[in-house]
Amino acid sequence: DRTNTHAHTHTTSINVTVVRTRRKPTMHRENMQSPYEEGCVNPTEVKMSQIVMPCHCNHRQELSVGQLLKWMDSTACLSAERHDGSLCVTASMDDIHFEHTISVGQVVNIRAKVNRAFNTSMEVGIHVSCEDLFSDRHWRVCHSYATFDVKSLGYSSQVKLRPVAPQTQREHVEYSVAAERRRVRMLHSDIVKELLSSGSVEQADSSAVCSGMAAEKTRVESVELVLPPHANHQVNTFGGQIMAWMVNVATIAASRLCQAHPTLRAIDMFTFRGPSQVGDRLLLRAIVNNAFKNSLEVGVRAEAYQEEGPNRHINSAFMTFEVLDDSGKPCTLPRIRPEPLEGERRFQEATARKKIHSDSYGDCLSSCKPCAVCLCEQVYLSYNNVSALKMLAARKNWRLSTEKDKVRLYTLEQKSTLSFRVEAEVDVPAHRAFCLLAELSNRTSWDMHYKKCELILGVDDDDFIYRVVTPSVRQAAGGSPTSTNPGEGVLQDFILLASRRKPCGPGDPYVIALRSVSLATHPPFEGYNRGEVLCAGFTILETNNNMSLISYYNQASPEVLPYISTDIAGLSSSFYHTFCSCSHLIKNLNSLDQSLNDIFHTERISVICFRHIIIISVFL
Repeated sequence: DRTNTHAHTHTTSINVTVVRTRRKPTMHRENMQSPYEEGCVNPTEVKMSQIVMPCHCNHRQELSVGQLLKWMDSTACLSAERHDGSLCVTASMDDIHFEHTISVGQVVNIRAKVNRAFNTSMEVGIHVSCEDLFSDRHWRVCHSYATFDVKSLGYSSQVKLRPVAPQTQREHVEYSVAAERRRVRMLHSDIVKELLSSGSVEQADSSAVCSGMAAEKTRVESVELVLPPHANHQVNTFGGQIMAWMVNVATIAASRLCQAHPTLRAIDMFTFRGPSQVGDRLLLRAIVNNAFKNSLEVGVRAEAYQEEGPNRHINSAFMTFEVLDDSGKPCTLPRIRPEPLEGERRFQEATARKKIHSDSYGDCLSSCKPCAVCLCEQVYLSYNNVSALKMLAARKNWRLSTEKDKVRLYTLEQKSTLSFRVEAEVDVPAHRAFCLLAELSNRTSWDMHYKKCELILGVDDDDFIYRVVTPSVRQAAGGSPTSTNPGEGVLQDFILLASRRKPCGPGDPYVIALRSVSLATHPPFEGYNRGEVLCAGFTILETNNNMSLISYYNQASPEVLPYISTDIAGLSSSFYHTFCSCSHLIKNLNSLDQSLNDIFHTERISVICFRHIIIISVFL
């Protein structure tokens, strides 16, 4: 029903895809619950159900991925237009990993809803599942996020989208994490380049490459004439149709290498760079960029042109194929020999993309160069760090364990983990509390569990890596863990990534997220036990009358649990005293800021710089 139109300047600012977390395919109905909670109808939600007919299928009687992309794009666009009430255009579609194929006669169920609206763009979540009408089985096929821009109607140069109001727990999580996904999209174009320049990409076996098939033999070039049936309701080339044509040429290129019928498993990104109209000639080029042991990557480029005039770059994508044997397992594929210069560049970039999306990439900091963190490593670790804390904070099944002087302790039990939340309201503006708590090295002044905290590396303006030393823990006579006196036992240390985020819109909290990372320059030290923080940090929400609701979260790992078990049991008040110390420090420093501002206002002295001098003096 739609796609790209006029080339807006803001369209190119979000031409990216987002990191994907791979999930194992499942066939169980209990894992097939939709991302929308029962009884809550999202006003932007759009559903589409299609029965798969032979005309939708390939030679194996399986639903063509190109046809599925058409349906996904249509559903997502209708959801975006339902939210804004205006015509919308596709800016990009994030990574898609196809977990299952869909056979003829089965039903495809697609749901889409707007997760969050920014100034001129919005993120739409797309959930695709399959249903077997005869066995009543349901399973997930894929999930993705699409970014849509609002098409200007001409009489208004300023476009401002109304915000989304999340209702359910799942919607709150998606709303909150959408800001972090958008941050990743903004940096995506630089990630592969940074990974290549850092030297983190392993070189291929030269002997295997030299004996492989020449990449030029897999090249495919095809021209499509855009006719009225290919247009959307905005009289532009339907984006889903462009995607389907790109899948077609990519499949041909993959087939030429493996000499078999490949299965499309993943699409790295679809990025719309400009419009196409009826009457355009769409030139589609595809070539195998690299072949790995069980998969291969095909790069596709779409350009539009008229009888006269230059070619216009419309879209680019990278698609991963596999060849399955009779038992459904991936076969070993022949290697590819890239052409010089451009072919070698594409070969290396494909290797970098595979590294980014590999399941073991979460440990990426362990291989970084001394005193340096690659952009791609930082971006994805930071994303996982912040999104994990936001998801933990959005949980609704927290149980109030104890309350004292308006300081509340909540607990949350989940399988093998125990999480806790401590919160209180403080008479300090949220932005001031954020500035004071964001500097992790200050925490030693109010948290008795922080003996030492040193800054190792400033990754960027919002992400920092610290080494934290905590007291050792021993078992008391009664079996309960207690902190030892100085000198007793072995101290613990943690290498923590601290990610700081300011609100992206009204109602968003300030976030300070913490998680453990591995750093090659700081292996475990002799005399210390290396601990791990799964997920921890602060959220700071502005409330009424310039007050702040400060919440501290920690998903307890075995190393952290001994410090908190007695508190949760109600046998100790260290939580209360620690949080009170934090609140008092924030209040005192805030009062100091205001006093300094009154005293030195006429002399125009920098209050912030002076405050830092005093803070350092106090801590020393």
